[in-house]
Amino acid sequence: MNLKPCIPQEAIDETVKRLAAEINNDYRGRTPLLVGVLKGAFLFLSDLVRKLDIEHEVDFIQTACYGHRDTPAADVLIVRDITADLLGRDVIIVEDIIDRGHTAKALMTYFSDRGAASIRLCTLLKREGGAPGLAPGLKADYTGAVIGPGFVVGYGMDYKERLRGLPGLYTIQEEGETWMDLPGS
Repeated sequence: MNLKPCIPQEAIDETVKRLAAEINNDYRGRTPLLVGVLKGAFLFLSDLVRKLDIEHEVDFIQTACYGHRDTPAADVLIVRDITADLLGRDVIIVEDIIDRGHTAKALMTYFSDRGAASIRLCTLLKREGGAPGLAPGLKADYTGAVIGPGFVVGYGMDYKERLRGLPGLYTIQEEGETWMDLPGS
């Protein structure tokens, strides 16, 4: 499998620091609930909360769109639900990447239906121009970086449940392109 370096770990660290500063500023004096979308956002959320200097709580939700497929399914399934009561809470959904935006849009509706007072969206990556079929009206409140085409792996993001532990972010290259061969691929 060939991988092209996309964003090095140092740049990710700076991006997370900037996002935390924005959230600190917006939520000073409040206690938001940060909901990490598993599995892809677990490293991002971990780094983000360590840079926050406001009171906050953390919970997780797991959805399924890709699984072991190369392309996403049309429906967003909730595999594991949060445990926190959302009634009257300020919620920040923490995503790894907004591509089509269907997962984020579905979660915003789901949390709103459960009584969240406010819902904001924080994403490490947003696809430039959005992928075909972008969820209408979706806007990320906190965006780390805008990226071009390519399947992204590393820093918690996977390809068929592999490559999550890579430091930094990479895109998988098409056959015939050579960048970096991963050992054992």
